[in-house]
Amino acid sequence: MLYQAKKFLRRFIKNERGTQVIEFAIVFPTLILLFAGTTELGRLFYTYTSLAKATRAGARYLSNVQSVTGSTASAKNVVLCGNPGGCGGTGQPAVILPNFTDANVVVSQTTVANIKYVTVSITGYPYQPLIFDLNAMTGGNFNMNLSPGTTMRYMLN
Repeated sequence: MLYQAKKFLRRFIKNERGTQVIEFAIVFPTLILLFAGTTELGRLFYTYTSLAKATRAGARYLSNVQSVTGSTASAKNVVLCGNPGGCGGTGQPAVILPNFTDANVVVSQTTVANIKYVTVSITGYPYQPLIFDLNAMTGGNFNMNLSPGTTMRYMLN
């Protein structure tokens, strides 16, 4: 009886059937977390880059207009959707990102040593994660506000 128990135990230890399934069950959640984290980080970079490009387009538009103060609304439309005429109407382009409004866009003009500069910046655009919503997971306050900005020299005097 003792001999059979030792023989069974030895055979059980040497048996490798099913080990791949156990290894897969251990590694698979880690791979899913890595994939989801990479995807979320990619979305964050895409959103920030889109906002930064929008500020560059707005600053470029403002650097070539006759009156910066008179063209602020048009510049905000350039930042929002790329069209100085407006956004979202019939035949007009849509806003580039969700929850992005003209209240997020700040336009200013400064003068340094008789050289005029225009600055277009985005303040407080809330990034909304798809996969890892840390606010929902932890009940904390993990708001991520993106705030890119661009300053260009005013070309007309």
